[in-house]
Amino acid sequence: MNRTAALDAVVFGVDIQSGDVRGDAPSYALVVYDGESIQRDVVSRRKLRRRIDDEEPAIVATDNMYELAADKDQLVHFLGTLPNETMLVQVTGDERPEPLSRVAKRHGVPYGKKPMKEAEAAARLAAANVGQEVSAFTDTTEIKVSRGRSTGKGGWSEDRYTRRIHGAVKKQAREVESELDAAGLEYERDVTEKYGGFSNAVFRVEGRPQDIPVSTHRSGDTRVEMERVRRDGIEFRPLAKRRDHVVVGVDPGTTTAVAIVGLDGEVLDVSSSRTNDRADVIEWIIERGRPVVLAADVTPMPETVEKFRRSFDAAGWEPERDLPVDEKKHRTREERYENDHERDAMAAALYAFDHHESQFDRVAEKVPPQHEVGHVVDRVVAGEESVEAVLRDLEGEDESEEAATSHQPRELTEDEKEIQRLEARIDRLEGHVEDLKATIQQKDDQLDEKDKQLEKARQEGRREVRKDREVTRLERRNDALERKVEEEQERREELAAKLERLKSLWKLDHSNFADVSEKQEGLVPVKVVEQFTRDAIDDADERFGLVENDVLLFRDASGAGRSTAQRLADIGPRVVLRNGNLSDAADEVLFDHDIPVAPADMVTVQEVDELAIAREQEVETAIEDWEERAEDREKERNTAMVDQIISEHRAGSVGEE
Repeated sequence: MNRTAALDAVVFGVDIQSGDVRGDAPSYALVVYDGESIQRDVVSRRKLRRRIDDEEPAIVATDNMYELAADKDQLVHFLGTLPNETMLVQVTGDERPEPLSRVAKRHGVPYGKKPMKEAEAAARLAAANVGQEVSAFTDTTEIKVSRGRSTGKGGWSEDRYTRRIHGAVKKQAREVESELDAAGLEYERDVTEKYGGFSNAVFRVEGRPQDIPVSTHRSGDTRVEMERVRRDGIEFRPLAKRRDHVVVGVDPGTTTAVAIVGLDGEVLDVSSSRTNDRADVIEWIIERGRPVVLAADVTPMPETVEKFRRSFDAAGWEPERDLPVDEKKHRTREERYENDHERDAMAAALYAFDHHESQFDRVAEKVPPQHEVGHVVDRVVAGEESVEAVLRDLEGEDESEEAATSHQPRELTEDEKEIQRLEARIDRLEGHVEDLKATIQQKDDQLDEKDKQLEKARQEGRREVRKDREVTRLERRNDALERKVEEEQERREELAAKLERLKSLWKLDHSNFADVSEKQEGLVPVKVVEQFTRDAIDDADERFGLVENDVLLFRDASGAGRSTAQRLADIGPRVVLRNGNLSDAADEVLFDHDIPVAPADMVTVQEVDELAIAREQEVETAIEDWEERAEDREKERNTAMVDQIISEHRAGSVGEE
């Protein structure tokens, strides 16, 4: 809703008709006003709430917000239940409301003391943008995505069930995040990760619920809840933008920047442009307030800024020396600006406010509630009048209005004029004293800050000394460790050289492996094969070659079949040393090819890397042992063969008979 224009939407004017809001059944005078027609009714509290929910008026207007709630907590609850597009307006002001009769008279609105007349006056005033919006919530909305049902307890499928629910919450949270991104809304996200996904996700969105493309709902495993973030207390905001008295800072040049600061020190607006002429700047300032002080960030005040000051007949302010950049940055550190020009204009306005702040406060303390503080400040600061003289003048005007007389104020006597000048001078001197006190306090604060910085520098120096000592200690330790590493490296190299010498004593040339007996008297090379399998034999053949008359050692001789034994027989080894027993088929093949087979424990084999060697004498003994057993085995085979022939012959003779 545009608060700066007259409302053409529906306004509810409400005033208590009978009973007490603290009781059980108060009744209300209700006026429904749409800018043209008026409807009047007397309703109960429940019916009033129902009509607000059903019709969603733009404003619910009253002269006292506590006619709708007994206390602050009830008021916050009432505000929280209003439709998103409905606001509560107190037409008589903020924390210090004026009488409704005075406000109505000021704005030319009909007024009567009966509840229905007061309700009508409230509706008409709110429709004319008079009053303060009552708010207990910020423009930040909290969206919570959570589980829609309990994860349960126990059961064989609990893990799967829990994982499904947490996965659904995570999926829903991503959908909400996607919608917020698509809408271009700023937000913060906080998630609680659980097994399978999220147990909940909270989004703090910069926007009101009606501006957010997400709604409260519950669907299966998930639910989405939206709630506006509460303020610490109740806040009042003018329904219409008022042209309050302000402090203006201007930074002229190719790019002209203007900053507006309220009499409370709050930065209200800032703008900069390369195309604005003087008339555009003046119009922009007029739309935002009435300047009391117009300030620059350099001295002397530039002529352009002086022209703006004269245009508004405002007091001027300039620093004793050009404001340094670092001080301007520090003073505007909590404000937003687009460029250096806006920063300089804002700094000028803020420093001007700092200079006059104590004077503003003194004036505000002396001004009664029925008078506007800004108007008095303007006459005191820009017009150099005393607060008392301004108040007497304003009270005289009020008395003239109430008496409806049109006589001219009498001419002041010379004594009265002198008194007025002296009062103004006293006020200026008091202000100067306050300014000096403020300057002294500022200098004291600066000294305290310098002391803190000095102590911090000393602490930093001590830390650096401790750091240097620790670095020196670590460097010494590192040097000692490096020396130890070098010693270990040298020892390792010595052992490696020693190992190489040992290998050189035992390592043989694989390309002529069979000639070891000629090179090393009394020794014979042994080639080690891991298993009696075709793959292991092929691997050994590839690594160091298997040739005829090799001495082979099988670490595991079991499992060989006829074809594997035939593969070995084709090589023609001198002897096969076995660990474990050969299969009958393999043993038969090797025996048929006259390849000796002996248990490995008959020969002492020594290994160095790939090299294995054995004593020639032990190998010969193993071969001789096999030959003896082979001779006996051959005799047994021949005897068995003769017996079979005789048996077959006898069987044939019997058949012939």
